[in-house]
Amino acid sequence: MARMATVERNTLETQIKVSINLDGSGKARFDTGVPFLEHMMDQIARHGLIDLDIECKGDLHIDDHHTVEDIGITLGQAFAEAIGDKKGIVRYGHSYVPLDEALSRVVIDFSGRPGLSFNCEFTRAAIGKLDTQLFWEFFQGFVNHAKVTLHIDNLKGFNAHHQAETIFKAFGRALRMAVEADPRMAGVMPSTKGTL
Repeated sequence: MARMATVERNTLETQIKVSINLDGSGKARFDTGVPFLEHMMDQIARHGLIDLDIECKGDLHIDDHHTVEDIGITLGQAFAEAIGDKKGIVRYGHSYVPLDEALSRVVIDFSGRPGLSFNCEFTRAAIGKLDTQLFWEFFQGFVNHAKVTLHIDNLKGFNAHHQAETIFKAFGRALRMAVEADPRMAGVMPSTKGTL
């Protein structure tokens, strides 16, 4: 069964269309007007082996806040739809990723319960024009709508670009692990509750 979804979300602040294929090859296409966010989402696609196509027209004349947050929300909605009933998936995923002096750890659980623990003290307030505070907004939007528990810890790093990139690469790899089919759990809900 194809694990794919296309979600459109339109508000007065943003108009977004997200298409994903959880069993892809890491192909990505973005048109959001926020170049550094696109660079980070490319890490999700490439390292998660998830095909991503994201278009967004947002109120960038104000700032990037609504665009970044709403892309996180819509991506979360697409994941929730594509993952289906979660039978047969690994459910948990984790990854450590280094980049030069930076090191981040990401752990995810497709638990059905939204929760975010985000621990990163960025060494700069902005990377290019993108406010580093918006990474928290992106991930908060994602967890609320994908209904996952997500722990993100930047363990080391003094270059803010490297800090962000290790987080997004580790996020992609943790996603890849969690959504993989577990051949020993085919058709089985990975929970003693019988539902997620």
